[in-house]
Amino acid sequence: MNDRHEAEDVLQEVFLQVWRRAGTFDEARGRAFTWLATIARSRALDRLRAAGSRARLADEAALEQADEVSDAALDALNSETRAIVKNALAELTDEQRKVLLLAYFEGLTQTEIAERLGDPLGTVKTRMRSGLIKLRELLGTARDLV
Repeated sequence: MNDRHEAEDVLQEVFLQVWRRAGTFDEARGRAFTWLATIARSRALDRLRAAGSRARLADEAALEQADEVSDAALDALNSETRAIVKNALAELTDEQRKVLLLAYFEGLTQTEIAERLGDPLGTVKTRMRSGLIKLRELLGTARDLV
């Protein structure tokens, strides 16, 4: 937990949960120590996720205020970068572009892409690899020009 007070709070939550749910413990499913460790781990992860969520909300709120006062130079650079990437993607074959867009913008795995497109997994992997290599070459050239 990296914070003694947070760890103590989690431990208290674990004790309360054990006290309330002691009747649900099944010795046939494992040892008591394992049951306790699992509960403690779950409560600690819940606490860390909650802390991360609060931190993200605070960061987003700070960014919203910063976004209101936009930097024209940064906007121009982002626009230029977007155009460079768009042009590089246009240089790829349709098959390469399709697998890369599905992977990076829809978050699909290679297996999911293969299923969606009806192509063999090896074909998807090859298209993705060759597309990334070509993008690296194209974007490397574009970066040298800027």
